[in-house]
Amino acid sequence: MIEAREKITARLAWAIAMVACWAALAAGQLAGAQNAGIDAALLAKANGGDAAAQVAVGDCYATGTVAARDLRQAALWYQKAAVKGDIGGELRLAALYRDGGKGFARDMAQAAAWYRTAADQGDVDAEATMGTLCSMGQGVAQDYAEAYYWLDLAASVTGPNQATYAAHRQMMGAHITVDELEAVQERAAAWKAAHPRVSRDK
Repeated sequence: MIEAREKITARLAWAIAMVACWAALAAGQLAGAQNAGIDAALLAKANGGDAAAQVAVGDCYATGTVAARDLRQAALWYQKAAVKGDIGGELRLAALYRDGGKGFARDMAQAAAWYRTAADQGDVDAEATMGTLCSMGQGVAQDYAEAYYWLDLAASVTGPNQATYAAHRQMMGAHITVDELEAVQERAAAWKAAHPRVSRDK
């Protein structure tokens, strides 16, 4: 009886191992098909953890220029870079969630979260986008003081959109109290003092 149980257990373990092998082979074939057309050296770098390469592979899927267009695959590659703090990955992932597309659901809360991550790192475009999202209540609660804060940070960097960011900041200022304005200006000044930035080319 014990011997029969051992035989059944051994057969069951063998069957489970075979199923795992088949699944691994199928996954490998699927990955090979999905990655068809992407430069092998680029893919190797991306698989090795290089954030710039991961963004580039994501771009291949997002645009469909090299591999078949697949926004879910693009998001997976962008996220690999984004979780490492790569601003390019964060911004592309945010844009995917903002716009959505075939096979990829739009999610403004996720978009705002990734824009916020890039904005916290000092990306001017992400700061301006956060200002817009906060002013409209898209993906975040509508908050004019918060919108003012992000637009003030964006407007503090010399660049082609500086005047636009400053004008939008002033519009937000018209919707908040004097006390709120004072508090948000102090907060913005503290951030700028702790994060000196260079101007952008016009």
